[in-house]
Amino acid sequence: MTRPLDVFAVARGQYENVGDVLLRRPLLRWARQAGRLHVYVGASPAGYDEGLDLQPDDVVYRSFGRWYAALLRAAAAGRAASVFKPGEIQLTLVGTKEHVAMLPAVALVRARGGAVVRVGAGARGFAPLPRLLVRPSVALTTYTRWRDERTAAYLGGGPAAPDLGVAEGSDDATLRAARDDGTDRDVLVLSLRTDVGPVPRPYPPPAALDAVARYAAAEGLRIHVVTQVRVDGERSQRLAADLGAELLDWPADVGHDVQEERLRAVYRGARVVLSDRLHVLIAALTEGAAPVPFQLDASDKAARHLDTIGVHDVTVRADGRTADELVAALRHVSAQRSTALDALLHARERLRGVQADVVRVLGGRPSLVPDRVSVG
Repeated sequence: MTRPLDVFAVARGQYENVGDVLLRRPLLRWARQAGRLHVYVGASPAGYDEGLDLQPDDVVYRSFGRWYAALLRAAAAGRAASVFKPGEIQLTLVGTKEHVAMLPAVALVRARGGAVVRVGAGARGFAPLPRLLVRPSVALTTYTRWRDERTAAYLGGGPAAPDLGVAEGSDDATLRAARDDGTDRDVLVLSLRTDVGPVPRPYPPPAALDAVARYAAAEGLRIHVVTQVRVDGERSQRLAADLGAELLDWPADVGHDVQEERLRAVYRGARVVLSDRLHVLIAALTEGAAPVPFQLDASDKAARHLDTIGVHDVTVRADGRTADELVAALRHVSAQRSTALDALLHARERLRGVQADVVRVLGGRPSLVPDRVSVG
């Protein structure tokens, strides 16, 4: 009797970030269709595993060493497949350690006839030298789909596909209805990164805050400031106070699963979302809001990933412009909401094709996916 396939996946992430759950959940769901899921989550806090929608039959590992040893045993027996985690690859010595550490395991998986899948990853930084550390694991991957075109050109191994976050959220029928009529949406969502790293991230200048307030008032929108990444809480509180806005923060006793539902409830009432966080924009888009990358620096991360989805030219640079210029820019890009929702629906169709490929490559049979709340 043939032993069932064991599919090994890494789902450990940035635990203070709801966006990491949005990325990992669809890929785990697809992998589960191909065999028994063995998933490494690390020392995940309460609510993280629930957010991932882990199932009773999944084998969950807190220790990377035990997960890795189980992968080697299953690979040696010829019954293992491996799935790299989606998300941002930090091309530093620390950021690439997973890819180097995984080389013996994925080489054994491939040597024994198993598949290795990498879907939904994107590079952070594009220097030539760090690329050399990742290229061997890319070469050993059976099926690769990056989450933006620049990463695909930089690392090779496969083309780009829509970000996995577009698989979640409201169902297609709800989004089609939202595309045709947004008059009942009376919320503007604002969510901005806090000061992180060696260079402090700037706070919006007075002209930017004035523009947000004036635009919202002219459109009859209530401003909600939300926290989708816990470290942004202090900035969210300051923004809400400065704008006289409603605040949805992330208390320490609220898990990822609950916070995601709280956020989505706000996004379902939003007409437009302004953020410099990619997965705030994507989560809100999947609930029917117009995504506007509201940038205080030259970062093109959100724009690159939205381009891959098919949402183009919606970035608003909020620094160095007058309030009048920003109000006009916000009017222009928010008017593209219906176009953005059309692009989202098309991106979901593309992602269904990726899902079928992943299940087939890992060793299962692709199943038809109904038009429902989640792809897969």
